[in-house]
Amino acid sequence: MAEIVLNVEVREKTGTGGARDSRRAGMVPGVLYGGAKDPVAIAVKSNEFRKALYTGKLLGHLVTLKYGAETQPVIAKAVDMHPVTDVPTHFDLYRVDANQQIKINVPLHFSHHDDAPGLKRGGTLNVVFHDVQVSCAADHIPEELVVDLTGLDIGSSVRVSDLKFPANVSAAIPVETVLATISGASAQADADDAADVAAGEAAVADAAAAATAAEEGGEA
Repeated sequence: MAEIVLNVEVREKTGTGGARDSRRAGMVPGVLYGGAKDPVAIAVKSNEFRKALYTGKLLGHLVTLKYGAETQPVIAKAVDMHPVTDVPTHFDLYRVDANQQIKINVPLHFSHHDDAPGLKRGGTLNVVFHDVQVSCAADHIPEELVVDLTGLDIGSSVRVSDLKFPANVSAAIPVETVLATISGASAQADADDAADVAAGEAAVADAAAAATAAEEGGEA
């Protein structure tokens, strides 16, 4: 089962006012939803929630929700943070069965940068996706998926098909999806120059069209 347990309370008041009251009481408001049951407004003590959040094993992981003597497995789907204080202000939990097949995003970890010839020669690692959606049982969500950069040169691409998935875990997106590339400085410069030329040509075309429209208007 899950390593993290969230002791929740059911909130009697919902909406913005109810959430504000929970925060004033030192709680983080949230919502439990999913399955055949209706959504339930809940709250967790702020210090307990922050402790669970900062383990790095809350968001996107299977955790145990506890309400009195009742427990059930849930997935922490989202956590909202205050834009200034970076304090958690709201969270969403999703009901699941421990063995239920789910689709969830798992973070990517890029390793062995020093063993990539392309990076040694001054190339740049361009990350297209920082996570990948996978299909797996709720109690077998990987902590991360490792992208091994060993041997990759300038011009190389890393695709979903290059990843090594744990047993009973599979990609939920097309295997040809590009996750990252290694490009050289000259290739990036060429791409920037091409973009500048295209923008210039578009500006010239717009100016010509405007001039033509003005002339036609004067003739009319």
